[in-house]
Amino acid sequence: MPLLHIAVHTPAHSAISAASELLSYRSEQLLPRGSLVRVPLGKREVLGVVWGEDTDYAGEASALKSVAAVLEGIAALPESWLRLVQFAARYYQRSLGEMAITALPPALRDLTTEQLTRRLKRKSQVQPESTTADTALALNPEQAAVCAQISTNEGPFLLFGSTGSGKTEVYLHQAAQLLQRDPTAQVLVMVPEINLTPQLEARFQARFTTQLGQGSVVSMHSGMTPPQRLKSWLAAHTGQARIVLGTRMAVFASMPQLQLIIVDEEHDPSYKQQEGARYSARDLAIWRGHDLGAKVILGSATPSLESWWASRPAGTAGPQDGGGRYLRLVMPSRIGAAGIGAAGIGAAGIGATGAVATGSAAGAMPRLRMVDMRQQPRRTVFSEALLQAITERVERGEQALILLNRRGFAPVLFCGDCGWKSDCPHCSAHQVFHKNDRTLRCHHCGYTQRVPHACPSCGNPDILPLGKGTEQLEEELERLLRNVQRPDGDPARIARIDADTTRAKGALEEKLAHMHAGDVDVLVGTQMVAKGHDFRRVTLVAAVQPDGALMSSDFRAPERLFSLLLQAAGRAGRDAAYVAAQGSKVEMWLQTLQPDHAVYQALRRWDYAGFAAQQLAERRDAAMPPFAHQAIIRADARTQEVAQGFLRAAAAAAASQPLPGADDVFVYPPIPLAVQRVANIERAQMLIESPSRKALQQFLRAWQPTLHWLRSHPEHKALVRWLVDVDPQAI
Repeated sequence: MPLLHIAVHTPAHSAISAASELLSYRSEQLLPRGSLVRVPLGKREVLGVVWGEDTDYAGEASALKSVAAVLEGIAALPESWLRLVQFAARYYQRSLGEMAITALPPALRDLTTEQLTRRLKRKSQVQPESTTADTALALNPEQAAVCAQISTNEGPFLLFGSTGSGKTEVYLHQAAQLLQRDPTAQVLVMVPEINLTPQLEARFQARFTTQLGQGSVVSMHSGMTPPQRLKSWLAAHTGQARIVLGTRMAVFASMPQLQLIIVDEEHDPSYKQQEGARYSARDLAIWRGHDLGAKVILGSATPSLESWWASRPAGTAGPQDGGGRYLRLVMPSRIGAAGIGAAGIGAAGIGATGAVATGSAAGAMPRLRMVDMRQQPRRTVFSEALLQAITERVERGEQALILLNRRGFAPVLFCGDCGWKSDCPHCSAHQVFHKNDRTLRCHHCGYTQRVPHACPSCGNPDILPLGKGTEQLEEELERLLRNVQRPDGDPARIARIDADTTRAKGALEEKLAHMHAGDVDVLVGTQMVAKGHDFRRVTLVAAVQPDGALMSSDFRAPERLFSLLLQAAGRAGRDAAYVAAQGSKVEMWLQTLQPDHAVYQALRRWDYAGFAAQQLAERRDAAMPPFAHQAIIRADARTQEVAQGFLRAAAAAAASQPLPGADDVFVYPPIPLAVQRVANIERAQMLIESPSRKALQQFLRAWQPTLHWLRSHPEHKALVRWLVDVDPQAI
């Protein structure tokens, strides 16, 4: 009877996962690698992936448990998928079984073989139709030049295109060319957030479904039900789906004929998983493309500094610099856009209103107007100049977009008499005041309570909100614009999009539909509205309080703020014909207390390249990524002493033994996280840094057994969990 190595999801950091990445089972038949099976694990029956035959088992074979069932209706997973999972597990320091099983659709883990057979039988009744793709796409000279470069080079490619420059059309063109050339090829298109998937899916459906047939374009994201995700996964696995669109989870889709990978908005931190196996879908897409010989296109108007550096031209860092491993492709012009901006920004002028206007007659980005809030009355939410600009848009039938990346009415309630604040009893964070339902809500643990009628500490009835959130902006605009009328005589209509207003199924789609239809005059929102949306009537975008992001301790904060503001600015003036017919100006407003900050100075010129050069110079001097490589060991416990004690013991153990790569690795002392307590769990972290990725990987791999041993030691029994985060996106 054959013995098989099978990958199963063992409990995290358990004795089983620490001892072996694969478990051995008996089988009545020798199954090919990649076969899906159900096997006993303890008292449960779980999903497993056959990794190969066990020819070295030294024990008594009869003592091994047997494979319970084989999922015969599903073909074995391809070798390329097994290689991807194995690399991801090794690089991100997770067990092979955990990575393999979590990469599969959840429904596969629970279905019996009989249930799966019935589902496959229903699915087999739907057949795709014809096979020819239409490639007659009208490309402008910039798009045509980029497509020619992609066709004649291996890549990977960084498509650096201004917001509204037509990057999506390049994606469509490349997919169409490939699918016409190869009738079996598959394309993976990734987006950072769920709310961007339906609109991109609609464009791909419209372009390809008629030619390729129903079921040829599918989606994969966490907003789908388990049966929907399984259906999409099976369509990709069997080759029926020619195009898969999805969020970060889609990077693990089983696609045997994958030949093109597109990562849209590649800079977005959402591509990094923040729970469980903390992989970067963008980086895995690059690895997968290299492994398969597939072309990879990373697209962004504000690339991550890591990708920007990886696409640098030869000689950037000196005569001996051979350049980056990506090929940078540039599309600086916006299609059908109107406005003032990018090239040749002129001198700034400060008027009596306190607004700063910059711009030139050429270019495509909006005119930037900066308001120095130090010159405004205290507690001003909207400066007079900005309010007047919004009013003019409403009266002409245009739309305005107001950005504040903080939901709720106010971040905290405060008592001026005794200093009480609305702190969460379970987290080291404030409870946010939500005025609409009169609640205090912790955005970390979810704890909610009613707003007190008076200060719980001293009884003062005058407790006040501090700071501003999107609820407050919406309420303030409704008050300030109550007498402003649209061209049809109706009062101005204000709407809000954030995580609170889009909880219900279909709520986001409904609100976006109202915006696209022109039923909304002013849209207030968080970063959810700042990227990817094609609002044709928006001629004004305003960032009301962007300064908060500059106070972060994370060295990536300036990069992310610049990206957010430039992406938001790109929502304005996307329809040149409409703007010309209106005779309007396209503007981006910034209300700030720090108008001289380097981020805003770069924005005044819409100069991403200059901003990136300045940031990279700082990071090189500080030996920060991309000039160094990092990992974080995090420990969670009931007390901060226990959490930091585990990390100190781990560091001491590493220092006491000659671990590979240790000479090139620096281990920092443990510290609490910025929000150190969440849901009554104390959190601490320890940063590990190295100029060599190889040395860091060797060190972490050799350190793993020590970390497992420490976790099982009685001294650390009170530890709740520990984890390794390779290439962390926040420190």
